[in-house]
Amino acid sequence: MHLFDYIRQFLAHWGYWSVAAFLLLENAGVPLPGETILILASVLAFKSHELRLPWIILIGTLACTFGDNAGYWIGNRGGRPLLERWKRFFHVKDEHIRSGEDLLRRHGAPAIFFARFIAGARIVAGPLAGVLRMEWRRFALFNFLGALSWVSVIAGLSYLFGSQLDRLLATVKRIELAFLIVIVAGLAFYFWRSKRPSIMHT
Repeated sequence: MHLFDYIRQFLAHWGYWSVAAFLLLENAGVPLPGETILILASVLAFKSHELRLPWIILIGTLACTFGDNAGYWIGNRGGRPLLERWKRFFHVKDEHIRSGEDLLRRHGAPAIFFARFIAGARIVAGPLAGVLRMEWRRFALFNFLGALSWVSVIAGLSYLFGSQLDRLLATVKRIELAFLIVIVAGLAFYFWRSKRPSIMHT
């Protein structure tokens, strides 16, 4: 039996609960393949109509929003010591945490929106925002907007290209890479501009 058939049976059995659980836990900081489940659920909606795309988008958005909020409050209460224990337990890479911290410190709440489109940053954004004591109301706003945009884009593309799963997965990876390049370029430009006056002064 093909891998997709096993996953289809899993999704067909657990339905929207599987989408909700994987996305909620991934966004709370547990490194689970939430994006893969979202893609395959949307492909299944295209292929067999056992699931419905509007419900996938609604449930996925709510799960991402609540998951990131849970991660935020865990990080806010536990602080840096909890983050260190959490990263070892879940084998989260240090570079993901460092890049996430740099992104949040430089761009604040809007970084929560863009972090949604980067696989590693998506997992650590919520807990890091809590550790760094970001204002919750701004976090909640950009978190919801990011969740709605990310789920709608990924689920919509998955449904649209449901007959070409391999090409779809490659397209999603290219989108994530493009967002990462734009953010890195923006950080580099910001750093160059911030250093420019001191260099000219010397």
